[in-house]
Amino acid sequence: MGKPPSAASLWREARNAAARARLERSLPVVFPLPVLRHALSRPLVPPTPRLAVESYWRHHILRADRLARALAAASGQPEGWTWRLGTGTPPDARRRGKAEDLTEENLSETALAEKGLAFSFRVPPAPFREAPYDRGKGHCCICGQPVYRFGWHRDLWGTGAPNRKAAWHAACVIAWKFWIAPADHVKELKRRQGHRCAQSGKRLLKTAEVDHRVPLYRIWREERARPWPELLGYWGLPNLQVVNRAIHADKCAAEAGERASVRRRAAGPGTGDPAAGME
Repeated sequence: MGKPPSAASLWREARNAAARARLERSLPVVFPLPVLRHALSRPLVPPTPRLAVESYWRHHILRADRLARALAAASGQPEGWTWRLGTGTPPDARRRGKAEDLTEENLSETALAEKGLAFSFRVPPAPFREAPYDRGKGHCCICGQPVYRFGWHRDLWGTGAPNRKAAWHAACVIAWKFWIAPADHVKELKRRQGHRCAQSGKRLLKTAEVDHRVPLYRIWREERARPWPELLGYWGLPNLQVVNRAIHADKCAAEAGERASVRRRAAGPGTGDPAAGME
């Protein structure tokens, strides 16, 4: 004689039964089997194929990172592209407190020329987000490859044409979020390292922090001539580590000293190195 099910359990069972029925009705004949298995195993079953795909990549962050970088390598660096930064005020700062959209009519000539450019070297370079290299709808603005049904990266359905309503792969969305905010995924990275500090080998503490092995300011200064697909690895898993806070603090202090010495050697403002004044 066990306890009667709680109201929450009854609600979850009813909700999942309705979600499974809706998902089965919406499923095409061809659908990625790992995604379906993942969806049916979730505590709350996603009710549509698109939500199932999004949930799959959201729970496989490192796999999404690898896939996004592989797709970028398949696209290659656009001819004539170089990694550069915007020099104006970031759009979010210009628009703070305003409701109008940034359209071609209310953008200056300089802003149009820099449309799609990041204003910091901390953001991964993304040539296909820049106006001259934009491949338009149906192609991912991160990796440049065609986007198919449900944000998938392969044409499993044999349509021969990308989804013209899509501009991101579901995997690339997750990879981009991982690249710009790796600290949000410290638990996943800790598991990857076996809960051991990447520098000392000691057990990671609760206060452990995510660190770039090669700091991003050095990538801008020393490595920006490398091919674009190779650059993405500096924001992805190959350049990420989790270290205990004390070790991270010592590393940051050493890097700050290095940046200070570079600034002292520099001729001053106007040298063309954004890293000199942005750290």
